[in-house]
Formats: sequence, C-alpha cells, structure tokens
Amino acid sequence: MAHQKQPTNYGALSTLVIVFFFWGFIAAGNGIFIPFCKHYFHLDQFQSQLIDFAFYGAYYVGALALFVASAVKNKDIMNHWGMKTGIIYGLLTSAAGALFMLLSFNFGGFAGILVSLFIIGLGFSLQQTSANPFAIALGDPSTGSHRLNLTGGVNSFGTTIGPIIVALALFGKATADQTDIANASITSMNTLYIVVGVLFLLSAILFRMSKKLPNVKEEDSFEPAPKAMWLLIAITVVMTIVFGIIFASYRGLAANEKLSHDVSLRNMWLLVAGLLVMIIGFFGANAGAQKNSSGWGAMKYPQLILGMLAIFMYVGVEVTIQSNLGELLKHPDFGGYSENDLAPFISMYWGSLMIGRWTGAITVFNPTKSMRTILFIIVPYIAFGVVIAANLVAGNNFTPLYAYAGVVLIQIAGFFLGKEKPAETLMIFGGLGVAAMLIGLFTTGQTAIYAFLSGGLFCSIMWPSIFSLAIAGLGKYTAQGSAFLVMMILGGAIIPPLQGKLADLPAIGIHHSYIIPVICFAYLAFYAFRVKSVLKSQGIDYSSIEGGGH
Repeated sequence: MAHQKQPTNYGALSTLVIVFFFWGFIAAGNGIFIPFCKHYFHLDQFQSQLIDFAFYGAYYVGALALFVASAVKNKDIMNHWGMKTGIIYGLLTSAAGALFMLLSFNFGGFAGILVSLFIIGLGFSLQQTSANPFAIALGDPSTGSHRLNLTGGVNSFGTTIGPIIVALALFGKATADQTDIANASITSMNTLYIVVGVLFLLSAILFRMSKKLPNVKEEDSFEPAPKAMWLLIAITVVMTIVFGIIFASYRGLAANEKLSHDVSLRNMWLLVAGLLVMIIGFFGANAGAQKNSSGWGAMKYPQLILGMLAIFMYVGVEVTIQSNLGELLKHPDFGGYSENDLAPFISMYWGSLMIGRWTGAITVFNPTKSMRTILFIIVPYIAFGVVIAANLVAGNNFTPLYAYAGVVLIQIAGFFLGKEKPAETLMIFGGLGVAAMLIGLFTTGQTAIYAFLSGGLFCSIMWPSIFSLAIAGLGKYTAQGSAFLVMMILGGAIIPPLQGKLADLPAIGIHHSYIIPVICFAYLAFYAFRVKSVLKSQGIDYSSIEGGGH
C-alpha cells in the first residue's frame, strides 16, 4: 500500500513562524545596537562584540542546562513539557530579559545590558530547541525540511527589517549620523524594549490560547551520555575562565582608555587557546569513543563531531561579518561612511540570507521541475526587491547597493550546481565564501564591500546542509545529536569577539581582521568534503540526504 502523506497543518505553521521572525528581528537589530553601545559606553571593538557574546552564548548555556537537567532526571525535559509549552516558556523568558533591559538602561550600565541580552538569548534557546522539531512535526516528515526552509525565510525577513526598525526606535528615523547617536536618549531605548517585551508577552498568550497549535511530544528516546556531559561542562569552565581573565583586564580603565598592546595581544591568544581546547576536546572525545563508546552517546559519530564544529563556524562567520561591518565601513578605504549610512548595508547583508532562504523554500510548494527552475531565478530577485523596498520606505540611500543584483547571480549559479544536495551545495557555497572573503581582503572600496556582503548569500543555506549531514545515521541518538548542534550556536558568541580583538591590534586593524571569516568558510568547505567519506564508510548514501532549514 502506498504511503499516505500526512497533510501540513498550515494554520499551526502560520502561528509558529512568529518566533522565527523574532529571532531574526532581534539578532539583526544588534547590528545597529552595537555602534550605539560602542559610542554611549565608550567601548573598544572587542567590548562592543560582547553584545553578540552575551546573546549567542545564552544559546549554548540554555541548551547545555537542558541537557544536564535531562541527564539528572534521566528524561528529556523539553519533550516532557511538549514543544508548544517549551516555546511559551521561551517567550516568557525573553520577556523577562526585555524587562531587565529596562532596568539596565536606567541603573545597570553596560554589564546590565549584557545580562539582559543573555536572558533574552536564553529564551530564544528554549524557542529554538522547540520550534525546529515542531515545524517538522506539523506535516509529513518527508517535507519537514521544506517547512524549515520556509520558516527560515521568515526569519530572514526579520533580519532584513530589524536594523531599520531598531534605527527608527533609537533615533526616530531609519538613518542616523554621529550626532544622532551621541544624542540618543535612554528614553528611546526604554520605548524599544517596552514594545519588544509586550510583543513577547502577546506571542506567549497567542501560543497559549491558539487551538491550532497542538502540544506536540515525540517518543521519549533520551539517551544518557555522562562522558559527553562532563566534557561539555569542562569546556564551559575553561571558556568561563578565559573570558573572566579578559573581562578583568578592563577593570579600572577610564572612559575611552584602551588596553595596552601586550594585554590586548594576550587576550587574543587566550581566546585562541580556549577555542583550541574546545576543538581538541571534541575530537579527543570522538577518538576515545571509537575505542569505548560507552557514556559518549552521539559523540561517537565523527559526522556529528565534525558537524558541531561546522555549526560553530557557520554561526560565527554569519554573525561576525555583520557585527564588524559597521566599523569597516567607517574606514576611509571603504567609503568612510558614518552611522547614518550603515542601515542599508546591514539590511542588505541580512537580506542576502533572506534571498538564499526564500530560494531554498521553493520546494515547500511542490512546483514542477520546469517551474522550479524558473522560480530559482525569479525568487532571489523578488527577495532582493523586498530589501530595496524596505530601505526606500525607510528613506535610506540604497544607491551604492543596486549593482549588488549582479552578485546574486553567483548564488543562483551555486544553487543550480548544488542540485539541492547538502554536501555538494555546502562545498560550493563554502568555496564561494572563501573566494569572496579573499577578494574582500585584497581589495578596497565597493568591490570589497560587495565581497563581504556576499558572505550572507553563501551562509544562507549552510544550517540545513550542515544539520542534515551531521545527524545522518545517528539513529536513536538523533535527538541528542540535534541538541549538541544547537549548543554550537556558541560560535556566534566566540568568533565576533575574536575578530574584534584582532581588529583592535594596530598591526592588523579592522580590514585584515576579516581573515577570520576566511578560516571559517575554509573549514565549512572542508567539512562538506570530509563528511562524504565519513558517511560513505558507514554505508550511508550522502547524495540521497535532503537539506533542512533554519
């Protein structure tokens, strides 16, 4: 008997996309928030990147806390709650973070703001852990990846308009010069986060009241992995010590006072050392698991260990390109733009991710082969048009970016060459990312700007490709492996401060600090190449794996 496909619950899916929009809106808004905090609190480039550290580090801490708590209880806590309840708890946690942000603006200073962003990020971690499998559960499993691509496209729409909305909230207009930033009041910050907090609360109420959303639970397949748990805790302790030492070096500095060259260099090497401890720990765990797999759980699979580092690098490069972009554009070699010109560039970067994700979502509508080919060409330019429209409505000067339409053709070609296969697509886009970053490093002006912005185009499909390859063949460890991958969103917390620290070194500067994205893209291309042989050795046909979405 032919398999009867489970119909998609579009009503529930339309409600679920709200949280995906929030992730993009808040994360991209940090691109405007960072230069404001840098000026308002007299921060150096490294300190300004701690905004990303607090926000994305919370994803790791939240996922790890759930894993440890589940290990102690010997059951999957998130699954025990149910996915709908997990999202509600996440929204309420983020609402609490927005409330704490109001207190921080008025009483807590920059440290309080970092704590507030951490709490908001913890809420997002709960939402992320629930919402991705929830989207898959709202229809036939065979089309789950397409629903995730669709929700990822909504997420990217949030990232596109986020910088514009945040600029409007902070400065009363979509563009702002140095004077606007200097005169931005705490009142405007309060207004922004009152609105954000209310939206979180309203969304939690909507999810609670919605009868369209079932409280989906999966079969309880929790697999204990004590050795993996203690390794993750040990890595967390090491990274806490590293950042504790770095934070301590800023204690007692006066406003606008910079760290000495020696201390700054030491801090950079501390970051590198912490990163190496994590990498060595993961590969050491896999090597140990090959001899005795007991207690290691999903970490015994090399495709997962390689994939965890790939997610770390992917999220890191996606965030760090944009987070350091504002400082780069202020440099005379890159146009010497002021803050009033940053919003269209930041929205174009996040819009680049939207272009790719909208294209990846085409298959959710089951078009014919010929129609799919046409849509692969048309949809990217529809998304590009949305970016233009959003900027024109906001009154931004989009003139320097119209020619970026030519760069979009490169991504379209990459989609056709990848043939919707995760390994091939990831290898192609990783290689294109390396080429783009090198072009940016060895040129200046508009050519370099376009090259760095195109990193968004090549990042757009990486989460689904990495995720699907990393969990292939994990069997009963799939849920645990997925949790480990979500933890590696930590890359968004570590990579941007590392690039910021490089940028603060006079011998390197902001331009050449973009060697960090080169390294990240190079590993991602390597992962795509290596994982094919790993899966093949386990008898898994990597060419038949479908990509998911983010």
